Amino acid sequence: MVVAAENTCLTDSTNVIDRYLPFAYSQLLVPLGLFLILYFFSSKSRSIYLIDFSCYLPPAHLRVSTAKFIEHFEICGFHEREAIDFQAKVGERSGIGSEACLPLSVHEIPPDKSLSRSREETETILFSVVEDLLSKHSVNPKNIDILVTNCSIFCPTPSIAAMIINKFGLRSNVKSVSLSGMGCSAGLVAVGLAKDLLRVHRNSLALVLSMEAVTPSGYRGQNKSMLLANALFRMGGVAVLLSNKKQDKLKAKYKLRYLVRTHMGSDNQSYQSVFQQSDDAGEVGVSLSRSLLHVAGHALKKNITELGPYVLPISEQLLYGWSIIRSKICSSIMKKEIYIPNFKKALEHFCIHAGGRAVIDAVEERLRLNKEDVEASRMTLHRFGNTSSSSVWYELSYLEAKGRIKKRDRVWQIAFGSGFKCNSAVWECISELDSSTSNAWSDDIHLYPVMIPDVADH
Repeated sequence: MVVAAENTCLTDSTNVIDRYLPFAYSQLLVPLGLFLILYFFSSKSRSIYLIDFSCYLPPAHLRVSTAKFIEHFEICGFHEREAIDFQAKVGERSGIGSEACLPLSVHEIPPDKSLSRSREETETILFSVVEDLLSKHSVNPKNIDILVTNCSIFCPTPSIAAMIINKFGLRSNVKSVSLSGMGCSAGLVAVGLAKDLLRVHRNSLALVLSMEAVTPSGYRGQNKSMLLANALFRMGGVAVLLSNKKQDKLKAKYKLRYLVRTHMGSDNQSYQSVFQQSDDAGEVGVSLSRSLLHVAGHALKKNITELGPYVLPISEQLLYGWSIIRSKICSSIMKKEIYIPNFKKALEHFCIHAGGRAVIDAVEERLRLNKEDVEASRMTLHRFGNTSSSSVWYELSYLEAKGRIKKRDRVWQIAFGSGFKCNSAVWECISELDSSTSNAWSDDIHLYPVMIPDVADH
């Protein structure tokens, strides 16, 4: 009887379990399923589209040849003869042509570095490119959801972002940020920040503005490391329109594939390689150290080590990995050279920051590129000079004007800047581009490429 009772009890318990277990599972599975669905959609990375961009084209009367550049310094009387000769020597070998421009304030005798003229230069450039970009695509300024601006030296109050909001009447709830002090790589930093904001805010348009104000950055002392900037920097700027809206894919030029940022600021040599400071006489300028190219090469190596796995084919990654292993094994016997991956197997076009001839030469050699690969960078340096954070956009504009970018091509923008930073952005062309579309190069593109002499005649 006891056994029978126990069997009956077990049977009843089993029936209860069989009856209610599916219900319990369903109670668990429904919220679990909802959680997984929500997690999938919230974590799924939204595509970032580059609808278009507009680079500033300075008027012809602002052009500065090397001869005019030297004469201007002689008349102003700020520099001793040795300092003038040094700047002339740098200018002759810089790769910058006579078409590059300086703002009107710098043409004056003496140059006017005042706050009002700095603001005037900034407004002239940014108002122009924003107006051009928005009108070209019939975008109402009130439809801009995110605004990111960057200008390293000029940091006014109210901010440059506020300047744009006031001029174009952007909404009161626009998410705006002004970046300063981040050097020539700040353009891609700004794109990275806009990308992060677009990941969070659905169905949004982001306007990114990049430039460097030349007016307040002129150096009037005698320190050679601080005179270099005088000879290299020229006026320029860009407006970039980004979107995460699915419908904008149809009219966008590019899709952002990868953005990798490298910051070497924990290393003192890197941190001090581009440094704003006062000289012994109290004159403020930006010092470019002798170790700059070494620092840039080290930063580039770190950056491509992180970028490589995203873009390189497996074959190139294996060759690179094996070369590292081999160098470790053979280090005690002989020094083995580390294999430099062939990035041309993954990327069709290269936009290297036009910081100077030596920078372009160094990247060309390190990445084993050919003359055509760096043509856009050299021609941008020649035509527009070092326009700081906007230079990689002038280079992309050059490639478009030449009709070289085809659908599904990938473009690699490489930017270097103070800190020291090396930033990379990889864009995929997702539309058929029309090379006849007007841009900053349109009037002169038939003249390029040009032969750039080692030493310019002035």
